[in-house]
Amino acid sequence: MHKSVDHILITHTGSLPRGAELNDLLIADEAGEKVDKAKLTDMVEKRVAYVLGKQREAGVDVANDGEQGRVGFQTYVPQRLSGFGGESKRPYGQDWVQFPLYYKMFASRLPKTGKVFGCPECVGELKYQDKDAIKTEVSRFKRLAAAVKPPFPELFFAEPSPGIIATTMLNAHYKSYEAYLDAIAREMHYEYKAVADAGFVLQLDSPDLAMERVLLYQDKSEKEFVKIIEQHIAALNKAITGIPRDRVRLHVCWGNWEGPHIFDIGLEPLLLALYQANVGAISIEFANARRQHEYAALKKHKFPSDKILIPGVIDSKSNVVEHPEVVAQRIETAVAAVGDRERVIAGVDCGFGTFAGWEWVAEDVVWLKLKTLREGADIATKRLWGRKAA
Repeated sequence: MHKSVDHILITHTGSLPRGAELNDLLIADEAGEKVDKAKLTDMVEKRVAYVLGKQREAGVDVANDGEQGRVGFQTYVPQRLSGFGGESKRPYGQDWVQFPLYYKMFASRLPKTGKVFGCPECVGELKYQDKDAIKTEVSRFKRLAAAVKPPFPELFFAEPSPGIIATTMLNAHYKSYEAYLDAIAREMHYEYKAVADAGFVLQLDSPDLAMERVLLYQDKSEKEFVKIIEQHIAALNKAITGIPRDRVRLHVCWGNWEGPHIFDIGLEPLLLALYQANVGAISIEFANARRQHEYAALKKHKFPSDKILIPGVIDSKSNVVEHPEVVAQRIETAVAAVGDRERVIAGVDCGFGTFAGWEWVAEDVVWLKLKTLREGADIATKRLWGRKAA
């Protein structure tokens, strides 16, 4: 995994806008409606090429395919693994329960999305069956990325962690939650290894490690929740066995919705558990108004010297475009907390399109945000190295 050796590298969290037409096709396909598969394949191809070009224009160093072919960052899994059926009864978070006027506004802004709640549950033995799908995805990404000039210094590919799969598609089959997690880790290893074998940095999207405190585990104490995420991290470590840790990065967030977030757990109780992950980098939210203070936790619990920090310095839930100077200051704060400019890669709080139709930021604003991320990183580079970025 590249470090910021002579300038601050920039990346993002993975999902990018898919466009209205592709959103509709993916949502219809997930719902089991009749969809022109050739048209869907062609549209995904064009959108991956498009978002790669937009990342190049913005100056992104570590790019990806924008998750264009997936209806959701984790909800696509039942399309590839057997053993799912029925419907998971996933509880709503307190943001929606305690603030009904907010919930009404929230629902009106997202009239048509891929499944976020009500996904299938696990009703039988899990078995990874559709082994061609991931091969198609990584092959397409590699081919289209190779056509981008100048080439990206590095490429990453996002995958859902075992924990977020387990908390989204609930267990109604295995005798214990631990057995369910182990089954997911065992079966998803195939997909994780396919990404690594293709030469990409593997990103594990794991909002379960923070967000689930206000969803599935809202009735648990902080101490009980930390015990659960330690279990999730143990499953994650099993799932990536054999993949070099410096080729894996972990994304942690508190949920990609524009809302109060006042019930969120803080970063500090989670850090020591997060540090147990056998990964080379950790991506953490720091840009939005509920997370900007969290660098203090990194000072109290020193960030590991063998890991890279990917701080969110761009808010993925607001259409306000950050000023480059604000971005630069946020990067400098992250460097001060880590104590090493080379082990900081500037990122985004979360994805801009975590589910088809679930977009808070307009597409034209997304590209501006990535552009200002580059501009802010260049300002920070000049101050941190005493010269302009190369």
